[in-house]
Amino acid sequence: MEPENLTLAVLKEIRDEGKKTNVRLDETNARLDQLRGETGARINETNVRLDQLRDELARRIVESEMRTATAITALAGNVGELVTFLKADRDLRPRVEQCEKDIASLKTRLPDA
Repeated sequence: MEPENLTLAVLKEIRDEGKKTNVRLDETNARLDQLRGETGARINETNVRLDQLRDELARRIVESEMRTATAITALAGNVGELVTFLKADRDLRPRVEQCEKDIASLKTRLPDA
């Protein structure tokens, strides 16, 4: 083969391989575009699920805080009743002690039966 024909043949082979490479690149780009679309859709679905989860979590937190507040209110009422009871008990203590002294005194005055 002559050098010109050889050079021309090599150049044509390079051109043909370049065309094949471009076709493969176009196919690869098409697959990447498809994957981008699928990935974007999955990300959107995930975002929707995250939003739903956040809303559910917020609802549960509010419910929990309401139960806690109700329990604290009930506890405060019980503590108030206990304080009232203890004050009344403390107010009666001197009277009970005086009654016990009076009973003891009366017992000493009674003859043994």
